[in-house]
Amino acid sequence: MVQRRSLAVPYGVPVLAISFLACVATGLELSVNNHAADFTLSTELGPPISLSCLVHNSSQAEELLWYRGDGQVGLKDGNKVNISNICISPVNESDNGVTFTCKLARDKSVQVSVILDVHFPPRLSGEETLHVEEGKDVSLTCNSKSNPQAQTTWYKDNHSLTLQQNHHELHQTSEVFRLSIKKVQKSDNGTYTCVVESPLGNGTRDFHLIVEDKKPVFPKEAVIAAVVVVTITIFFGVVARKDKIFKCFKKPKETALR
Repeated sequence: MVQRRSLAVPYGVPVLAISFLACVATGLELSVNNHAADFTLSTELGPPISLSCLVHNSSQAEELLWYRGDGQVGLKDGNKVNISNICISPVNESDNGVTFTCKLARDKSVQVSVILDVHFPPRLSGEETLHVEEGKDVSLTCNSKSNPQAQTTWYKDNHSLTLQQNHHELHQTSEVFRLSIKKVQKSDNGTYTCVVESPLGNGTRDFHLIVEDKKPVFPKEAVIAAVVVVTITIFFGVVARKDKIFKCFKKPKETALR
């Protein structure tokens, strides 16, 4: 005779299990702009873009949630059930690399994400004049932010800059291109040009570097000491010759006439 055993199910588990099994059994899933898996959406600055999230294989009303990064997007009541749309307008540089995610409200593990890949050219122009004392350090910085990332080059007086070890230093990030010159010399005088090139456009910025003569430096302590010495010397000089000085101010004796 075969014995039958019943499995004890902890309180609260059946509800979760039923919810999970419902999703699996019906093949419930989401899509964003007809993509059922995470994807990257390439776009340009300016024109708005729409993201449409749709519930598939559901026999009931399903609430949807939208997130921009970690922050939840506010949706109107008529834009939450089974289908939900959001619009990004206008698209700008700050939207580049941002993730938008549509989630099922009752089971947030059911979700689809889209990463915005916003293309824009470098925005670089103008000129700047820098006066630097000989022997000091100076940094020339230009904004090289663009997508795709631009190629950057430094020129001096319309010729490609020859970098000197321990004298020139380059620092570049996705947004900044910086040239540092250590202990500037008279030979560093000239116009430095930052050139940024990308498939969407180019940009340049000029830096007119003027190296000024090194100013003489007098140690503060030495100056104070010299003033003190001069003051003391004058004081003792006056004291030593006080008799002669006072005689100069004495009135001459009058001669009596008979």
